[in-house]
Amino acid sequence: MNKLVVITGTNASGKSGLGIKLAKKFDAEIVSADSRQIYEGLDLGSGKVTKEEMDGVRHHMLDVAKPNEFFSLLDFQKGAYDAIDDIIERGVTPFLVGGTGLYVNSVVDGYNICVQAPDLKLRDELNSKPLEELIEIIREKSPELLNGLDLKNKQRVERTAEKALKGIKGDNPNTPHYETLVLGVTWPREVLYERIRERLDRRLDEGMIDEVKGLRENGATDEFLYGLGLEYRYILMYLRGEFPSFEAFYDKLFMEIRHLAKEQMTWFRKRKDINWIDMTGDPFNEAAGMIDEFLNR
Repeated sequence: MNKLVVITGTNASGKSGLGIKLAKKFDAEIVSADSRQIYEGLDLGSGKVTKEEMDGVRHHMLDVAKPNEFFSLLDFQKGAYDAIDDIIERGVTPFLVGGTGLYVNSVVDGYNICVQAPDLKLRDELNSKPLEELIEIIREKSPELLNGLDLKNKQRVERTAEKALKGIKGDNPNTPHYETLVLGVTWPREVLYERIRERLDRRLDEGMIDEVKGLRENGATDEFLYGLGLEYRYILMYLRGEFPSFEAFYDKLFMEIRHLAKEQMTWFRKRKDINWIDMTGDPFNEAAGMIDEFLNR
């Protein structure tokens, strides 16, 4: 299989900057794996790299959708595959860089994503059934779907019961498209929290609140902005007067970004193939050595 270098990690870890420096060394192009950077106009709040920060490195999967547009995991996977394959066909090395774990996994693991349209009537019926009855449906129709299923998560059980009633016997097996080297970027917890605070302060100074104001004025709905989470959600709430003060807004947003970083680490620890880079040492040369060995073996 063709080779793909992946650089992922937590918020404010420096993965974008490290990715750009490494891409310049290996004459690579970057495919972004960030669920908010796909949207036009979501710049400061999403941490999207600027043209100056790109330093001449070509980036893909940025600004590929407009606010309010629905953009699925399948949309991302297809766009990422197309970009990566195009890069490879031109004899260039592809890097996948980003912190949206589901996006990263969909490409690295080669998710076979079901594109079957949901049966909304069936979903309403299942939603009205008690958890025990849903579990019994699965046990009767497709008992193998119970393996690994969180039986306390009613929504997950409902979706699994829907699969069982449709005759689906199991998830489609993954089909990886590339041989991958996955590098992980993060910091000790207290250092990471300070980096998160510094980045939040910088973005607010640069006009992150005005960015959200502008998005609303140009037609981005409150529902869309709220659904983006973190900066966009809490700035929207602040603009709607849902915080008693700027300080209360700031403290809540900072706490939620820290919480996301913890969730990201929990997510990434499930992957046993991540090579964690020591960011307190010489991360560039450490990563470059692993990439060089990977590309030349």
